[in-house]
Amino acid sequence: MSVQQEAGTGGEALEVWIDQDLCTGDGICAQYAPEVFELDIDGLAYVKSTAEELQQAPGATVPVPLPLLTDVVDSARECPGECIHVRRVSDRVEVYGPDAG
Repeated sequence: MSVQQEAGTGGEALEVWIDQDLCTGDGICAQYAPEVFELDIDGLAYVKSTAEELQQAPGATVPVPLPLLTDVVDSARECPGECIHVRRVSDRVEVYGPDAG
């Protein structure tokens, strides 16, 4: 079963964000998906846009590129701080992460 089928996203657009208050700075996310996550000088992980700009505003989101979906989901699953949230853009329902149903 694919990641999309498992989440029931049906190819819908997804976005990801990190709760820096819970980030442990382990960098697992940046190892899985360096195109989407990066550790900043403060030792915390942030999402970054396709223009490689870190999004440092609290709750800032970036789209999840479909080719990187599995890597982003693995990041959310393996994150020791449980701070990575992946949700559908259409209704903002979390499909991966600590608040996923």
